[in-house]
Amino acid sequence: MARSRRSRIPVCIAIAGILLLILGWKSSVNLSTKPAFPISYHLSSSERLPTTTPKSQNEVESPLLAHPNYDENSTAPAGLQKTNPSFHLLIPASESNSNLCKTLLSTFALAYPPPTLVNYGKKFDGDGWDKGSHAGKIRGVYDYLSDKKKVKDDDMVLVIDGYDVWFQLPPVIMIKRYHQLINEANDRLRRRYGTELSDSKGEVGTRVGPKYTQTVIFGADKLCWPNESTDPACAAIPYSSLARDVYGPLTDTDPQGFHNRPRFLNSGTVMGPVRDVRSVYEIATQKVEKENRGALGDQFVFAEIFGEQEYQREIQRQSTQSAGGRWYEWLSSALGGSDSPLAANQTIKNMTVVPGRRYEFGIGLDYESRMFQTMTHSADDIEFLVYNDSTNFAHMRENHANVKAFPSVPPLDIQLAHGPLWYSSPGNHSLDPKDGILLPHSDMLDDLPERLDWFEVPLATNLYAGSVPSLIHINGDKSLLNDWWPSMWYHPYSRALVRRYIRSTQTRQAAQAAAAGGQTWWDMRGGRGGVWTDNGIWMSWGEVCKKTEDEVFQDGKGKWGREEGSRKVVNYFGTVMIDDEDDGDD
Repeated sequence: MARSRRSRIPVCIAIAGILLLILGWKSSVNLSTKPAFPISYHLSSSERLPTTTPKSQNEVESPLLAHPNYDENSTAPAGLQKTNPSFHLLIPASESNSNLCKTLLSTFALAYPPPTLVNYGKKFDGDGWDKGSHAGKIRGVYDYLSDKKKVKDDDMVLVIDGYDVWFQLPPVIMIKRYHQLINEANDRLRRRYGTELSDSKGEVGTRVGPKYTQTVIFGADKLCWPNESTDPACAAIPYSSLARDVYGPLTDTDPQGFHNRPRFLNSGTVMGPVRDVRSVYEIATQKVEKENRGALGDQFVFAEIFGEQEYQREIQRQSTQSAGGRWYEWLSSALGGSDSPLAANQTIKNMTVVPGRRYEFGIGLDYESRMFQTMTHSADDIEFLVYNDSTNFAHMRENHANVKAFPSVPPLDIQLAHGPLWYSSPGNHSLDPKDGILLPHSDMLDDLPERLDWFEVPLATNLYAGSVPSLIHINGDKSLLNDWWPSMWYHPYSRALVRRYIRSTQTRQAAQAAAAGGQTWWDMRGGRGGVWTDNGIWMSWGEVCKKTEDEVFQDGKGKWGREEGSRKVVNYFGTVMIDDEDDGDD
């Protein structure tokens, strides 16, 4: 009888361990997307996200473009040197084509900052498959972010690929989502890695803060490339915050990657404070120019930086675990439920730790595609939903019966935003031709609906993540660049939206708004309907996107500026926008 009791003891211990593991796993899942605290912004009441915690109504509101890791106990964000930081949009692009112009059009339609083209006009003649253009992209962005006359440390910067990215939602939503993702990520980091004294001496009164924080967000991909599968870039990175069974039983086990949760860094989209993004590009530049790590392109370099960061984090965490923590992790790993990538049964190349080198850069990924939707093996995840079209919805549900929570309405931040057409001209909706400072109004070219709601336009929606991303990065299958372009909500109105954007306010009102850092004037340089180069040269839409009308507008209305006959148009500043003596390509 005693032997029978003793034989049951190990079984009971094992069962108890499994129950504890399940409870711990469920807790981690439930907390994985819980924000640390609600964030409010300096927005109009119609655009402000609702809060659920009474405390947040009394908290000091953080400026929309403030550094994310601000001190809650101070009256201003820590280290903020000016009240209204600027928002910069950088696009590495050495030459123009219709794909670049599609990207530019999407920025005009939604009133993003005037894009700055990095390396525009530069010729690359180096060795390798890309002649050095990808490594040159790293250096070009780093040099721009290092110029104190052009950017400030506390400014916000978004860097995107130039030939395959389309914006879908306005910048105010992009920036709010950035802050929300940072808030959630920092909460996860605090729970996983703990806190530490900000002063290593541990003096009395020293503020305790999280050991790691995140400020820089890259896009997330389903595949790890071109790094080797045993590199930390592929094998040591965190798992996605999406549900472990979001794609059903094949989740994360599909050898082709179609049912993988996005968790690998994609370098085509990155956003964060200038100081922090510059630090990432600085180490990337060093890897390219001093360690010859750029032969496989910028994707390899940035993925390697992220992998090294995460590998170091996990090694340090494991080295400080208690005996109970090590036992819990061993049991989790044995049962296949560990959330540590180092616990997986795979070989990981050991890093060569360079003394004095920095490995912590505050990098994280947008796992749920709220900001950045990458498209490698993700086309089947996306549908263009018109949310007030019940027939369309019924058809989509039939085609995606395996989606557990089919989205029925767009996210709340979209519902609370201005209508889609508002952003192309927030300051001037006049139809009077004399009010068209840059382009007079034309009944034939400028016809737009009087009112358009987000529920009425097709929105690219990730059905599995339940997100409507702020932008779409068409990496992977490039045929989508042609197939999907007509589905973008602004495509039917594209020429009219560009013209309306160019006609937006350009007078003293605009300069004052820019200086004040208002939501519709993100960039102190000003400029509407064109781009800046990294050399400070302004180029109008007609100059950059000449001869792309057939592929970009696809409306059959002819060449830009020649739709109603040959003429010369001079803007408010005396610059010729359209010249009737322009080239002889008629």
